[in-house]
Amino acid sequence: MAAAILNPARLTPLILAPVVLGASLFSAHHAHGATPLKVENKTSIYQRVLTVPGCELAEQMSSRSGKPQPAFTRFYVYQRQEFNGAKWLQVGPDSYGNTSGWMKADCTVPWNMQMTLAFTNPADRHPLLFFKDRAPLDDLFAEEEPEAPFQAILQAVDTKGRHPQVVSREPEYQVSLEENFYLLPVMEAEETFTEQGYRARILKVASVSKQNGAGAKSATNGNAKPKASNENAKNLFKGFSASIVFVIDSTISMGPYIERTKEAINNIYQVIEKKELLDKVKFGLVAYRSSVAAAPGLEYVSKMYVDPVTVKDGKDFLEKVKTLKPASVSSKAFNEDAYAGVMQALDDVKWNEFGARYLILVTDAGALDGDDALSGTGLSASQVKLEADYRGVAIYALHLKTPSGKNNHAEAEQQYSELTHNAVLNKPLYFPVEAGDVDRFGRKVDALAEAIAAQVKLAYSGEQAAGSALNANPEYGRSKKPAPPVSADNTEDEQLLQDTLLLGHAMQLAYLGEVTGAKAPNVFEGWISDRDIVEQTKPTVDVRVLLTKSQLSDLSDIVKQIADAANQGLISPTDMFKKLQSLSATMGKDANQVKQAESTALSEMGLMGEYIEGLPYLSEVLMLDEETWKSWSGLQQEKFIRRLNTKLKYYRKYNDDVDRWVSLAEGSDPREHVYPVPLEMLP
Repeated sequence: MAAAILNPARLTPLILAPVVLGASLFSAHHAHGATPLKVENKTSIYQRVLTVPGCELAEQMSSRSGKPQPAFTRFYVYQRQEFNGAKWLQVGPDSYGNTSGWMKADCTVPWNMQMTLAFTNPADRHPLLFFKDRAPLDDLFAEEEPEAPFQAILQAVDTKGRHPQVVSREPEYQVSLEENFYLLPVMEAEETFTEQGYRARILKVASVSKQNGAGAKSATNGNAKPKASNENAKNLFKGFSASIVFVIDSTISMGPYIERTKEAINNIYQVIEKKELLDKVKFGLVAYRSSVAAAPGLEYVSKMYVDPVTVKDGKDFLEKVKTLKPASVSSKAFNEDAYAGVMQALDDVKWNEFGARYLILVTDAGALDGDDALSGTGLSASQVKLEADYRGVAIYALHLKTPSGKNNHAEAEQQYSELTHNAVLNKPLYFPVEAGDVDRFGRKVDALAEAIAAQVKLAYSGEQAAGSALNANPEYGRSKKPAPPVSADNTEDEQLLQDTLLLGHAMQLAYLGEVTGAKAPNVFEGWISDRDIVEQTKPTVDVRVLLTKSQLSDLSDIVKQIADAANQGLISPTDMFKKLQSLSATMGKDANQVKQAESTALSEMGLMGEYIEGLPYLSEVLMLDEETWKSWSGLQQEKFIRRLNTKLKYYRKYNDDVDRWVSLAEGSDPREHVYPVPLEMLP
């Protein structure tokens, strides 16, 4: 979930904004023994609905007006009845017998799957269109070359403001969920293969947007794109600033690179001071080493030397880092705790004070993985990346491929490619420095820092507003106009600059969306694809599954049991599946499920709850059977177990993350609090 420079720092927690806005205006009636209605053909999933603007809650079914309810409040359905020709629902804030009153069914949207979506950053992809029916999406994906028919539809929407097949269009800017909450609940979902050979999800969604008073309009103004003047954009960019935080390996071999980084930052500070941008470009620095328990002489695992929020200028920066020196003793292992340094930077910097957010990792070694006993975070590269996505931070890695680390280069490259993969660019921001050449490294640091500062200067002065910021950078984005040529003698450095340019545009779109109050489309239902229709490797939305405390606890327990059984399966695959069959039988609630426990396919054992089994994604666990397990090498089996164990650690992190556990309705039982779990973190 899915995920991208789409700025999850403003996305993930606010998917759950109804904790504030979705309060019932009636005290709950305690209907002891009452339970909500079940979804058809389900044994454990209850019927749920979301309110739309104008929905009213009454104590009884009546023609009289009830109390207005905020949009996107979630209720459980306890009864369905007809009264005076209208369909009514008896609803409550949770599934534990607390009912709030009655509301008309036609002012609600069913939400049984409890999945929700969020737009990715619109830079460098085609706009997402909401279709009235599914058929146009099927037709487009059946095309070997879908660009021409899609562009014809898009042109009609953008020039005429309408198309008979389209109900709405996403905003031109990235939507800020902090300012204008939106919810894209998934009603139906199905995976399909396109004619180009890609897997895509076709989704029926309902858009429910926060309204700023009566008569407020969505930023899409029907299905036309939002309008903004270049002069307005220039004014809006006056508040745009950037934070560039270096996360540096400060172990015994890193001395020359530490000094060269200091030099580069001091140089760029002199430049931005002359350009009067000291308040617009801020640098920070976090140093990291490894486990001090294993090697006490290392002094620290990670340490914040410079906070970009408080640093004043280049002189202040150098004063704060003057004590930064390489360690005097060696770490226990060659890999260092890079993820500890990255996580300290992500956790301790107030990223929301900046429009552009960059983290630059500098290291000559790989990272301690989450399942390593020396790891201080217990997290893998993919999980640290999710934390960066949540905060809207783009991560670069400058990997110093020194001769002493040649046996570690391939492992480190794989780790840092995963850590830095960027959905806007659809590539990792991983840049190796061959032979660990200090001069080459210095040029990269200089170029990167200068490019980011230049982006802020252009945005601040309004020079970018007319072309790239308001139009998602047509030179490098959606159009066929080629990017500037990259010279053969300096390909990698120039590619770094081009990537930084495009990333800057994506961050500007996110910033403009926030300051202009861009909103998601208003209330309607429509069909979308989670992939760009034309460039089908690019995601248009990220998926979050909202799990309750009890669901996450159950999921964690089951995944642990599967991981334990898999450990046994390293010795005896048959014993592994017998244990899982026994577990399935003890969980079975009827003869049919016990019978299913005879299967050697996990998908047929009934181990996972219906809230997982019904999701439209390919589960690594549910696809596993005894034959597949036996066909895997020992290394493949061990990697499977490691993936399960790292997810277990993340589930514990979710459980302890109090800031992101939210109630979807005031007065609901604490057991109904939910967490937005990214789809890729499910087993």
